[in-house]
Amino acid sequence: MPLPDKLGPGVPYPLGANFDGLGVNFAVFSANADKIELCLFEPSGRRQIACYELPEWTDEVWHGYLPDARPGLLYGFRAHGRYEPENGHRFNPNKLLLDPYAKQLSGDLRWADALHGYRIRSRRADLSYDRRDSAPAMPKSVVTAHAFDWSGDIRPKVPWPKTVIYEAHVKGLTQLLPDVPQPERGTYAALSHPRVIEHLQRIGVTTVELLPIHAFVQDRRLQQAGLANYWGYNTLSFFAPERRYQAGDSGDELRIAIRRLHAAGIEVILDVVYNHTAEGSELGTTLNFRGLDNATYYRLVEDNPRYCVNDTGTGNTLDLSHPRVLQMVADSLRYWAESYRVDGFRFDLGVTLGRDGHAGFDPRSGFFDVLRQDPVLNQLKLISEPWDIGPGGYQLGNHPPGFAEWNDKFRDATRRFWRGDAGMRPEFANRIAGSADLFDRRARRPWASINFVTAHDGQPLRDVVSYEHKHNEANGEDNRDGHSENYSCNWGVEGPTDDPQVSQLRDRVARSMLTTLYASLGTPMLLGGDEFGRTQQGNNNAYCQDNPISWFDWSLLDSDQGHAMSDFVRRLAAVRRHYPLTRAQWFLHGDVEVAPGVLDIEWFDERGRHLTEDDWHNREGRALVMRRVRRRSNGLLQAVTMLMNASHVPLVFRFPPPLLDRKLVIDSADPQAPERQVGDEVEVQDRAVMLIVGTDPAS
Repeated sequence: MPLPDKLGPGVPYPLGANFDGLGVNFAVFSANADKIELCLFEPSGRRQIACYELPEWTDEVWHGYLPDARPGLLYGFRAHGRYEPENGHRFNPNKLLLDPYAKQLSGDLRWADALHGYRIRSRRADLSYDRRDSAPAMPKSVVTAHAFDWSGDIRPKVPWPKTVIYEAHVKGLTQLLPDVPQPERGTYAALSHPRVIEHLQRIGVTTVELLPIHAFVQDRRLQQAGLANYWGYNTLSFFAPERRYQAGDSGDELRIAIRRLHAAGIEVILDVVYNHTAEGSELGTTLNFRGLDNATYYRLVEDNPRYCVNDTGTGNTLDLSHPRVLQMVADSLRYWAESYRVDGFRFDLGVTLGRDGHAGFDPRSGFFDVLRQDPVLNQLKLISEPWDIGPGGYQLGNHPPGFAEWNDKFRDATRRFWRGDAGMRPEFANRIAGSADLFDRRARRPWASINFVTAHDGQPLRDVVSYEHKHNEANGEDNRDGHSENYSCNWGVEGPTDDPQVSQLRDRVARSMLTTLYASLGTPMLLGGDEFGRTQQGNNNAYCQDNPISWFDWSLLDSDQGHAMSDFVRRLAAVRRHYPLTRAQWFLHGDVEVAPGVLDIEWFDERGRHLTEDDWHNREGRALVMRRVRRRSNGLLQAVTMLMNASHVPLVFRFPPPLLDRKLVIDSADPQAPERQVGDEVEVQDRAVMLIVGTDPAS
């Protein structure tokens, strides 16, 4: 490509590098830079071949046009301006910067002191200035022009009440799957392998939620310790997919996988991290945002802007109160929704995104307003992690309509109830009834509660019933990291055991938790691998374990224990699909009379008697019955009753009136029990739950 002497003026929109068939328009935002240069590199990325000043500055967007440029061109920016950390400005043209809107990256970040804008060993710390060129250590932005054929693709658009989420990691899901060709294991290409799709369909999954796939950084500390940033919560680029998960050179692997999953009726949700970036604190690196406009992109301490606000625990916090930063987030989301046709997003530390500047969390913040009014984004599934470590950082239930939220109260109450903790009946009842105390406002529905017993952050289910303590020694932090309280129980032996009684009890408790998950009001989320007993050997913070500790061991599925558990999950999903009362679209408060003396939801003890106020406050009560009743379109009653025994001995449960034909559909103590009719009373094993469907005898 012949290189011109200078760039044409170009246009300020759209941002990023955009190929128009004749050349490429470059546009990048910076409100405080004095000058921005576009630097071009040879295909290897090792040598800079040209550098141009972007000639125009419109509405704080620097832009220029490079004629005859083509997709595949490697580039970066250098920003000139004040280096005044005490005032929040950290411009340093010696640092090559990634385009925040780059759709593809070339090369890996190679850790070097030159990546910092200051001399890292200076006595003046970050107030000093570093003149070394960071380009040799930096990945490069790549000009792209994707034209993928989505014709014929149909989004599954699974209704929220019918949604069953499966949380998984792109690499971990298939890295050990023998059916997948070796070069494709752990990649986007393997996501839609027929064996994966068949498994997901078999266990009733409607929606796959993937841990972060935005390009992210391998932390220097972890690399030096021989570990890795496995989870990916350290975003380098909000538009570019992580290259490590590509099997080949095609940029369409992920698109093909999503299209195949759609064809199988399965949605894809991305876990996204817009609360912070990979640049770290004020002592961190200068990779893109910090060098382009530190004072705009990041929230800085008001009376000392040298320092970053750290509401995320990662060193920095993006400032979504600034319209250009918010625009970048919205543009990124829209890009993934339109170019990759993802079906929704789970927002890491969603509370951070709902803070406008230095004010507290606001469900009417600009972030929520933009997403709720955007005609593309407001049609997708939107899920928030409703907490961070900032002031007022726990906001479960306080997000606006249209958002679902991870419900950690459901997780903790379920674990504690089945562990046999005292005084859990009132809290547990609230959670399995949809957490109306948290979500029943502003026309929200039970689906807003994302119910889970386990997630990537913590132990998998097998470990929850096998370990009472965390075992994070492999993380190299002397077992200090990770939550100290897991509300777990080893049932007599810490870790693996050959004791058949302990193993049987562990399996029963695990099945009871899964039954609770699938039979409760709200949206169930299953941690991938729990359906066949995946273990992390007690590690409850495996963020840095890119190895068999985190990868799915598919051989477990072929074992008797693993196959039985996955078959049990399949049955649970089928029951949830078949009986609408397990996934009611409306909150039930026990104030609607469905039939004379029969309310829409009621609570009983094992004797079939309504729980009194004293019963609710009886800390030693560990039996609970929840009955939900509806009148079907044919006028006949249908009831779904959960008989739950968290005590250490079997209990006989007596059914309350009215007289119904009752059928046992699930027994966590006997996972292979066929459906059968039951009488007026039934024995429930210790730490077990039965799910009973009742119908009018006339039906």
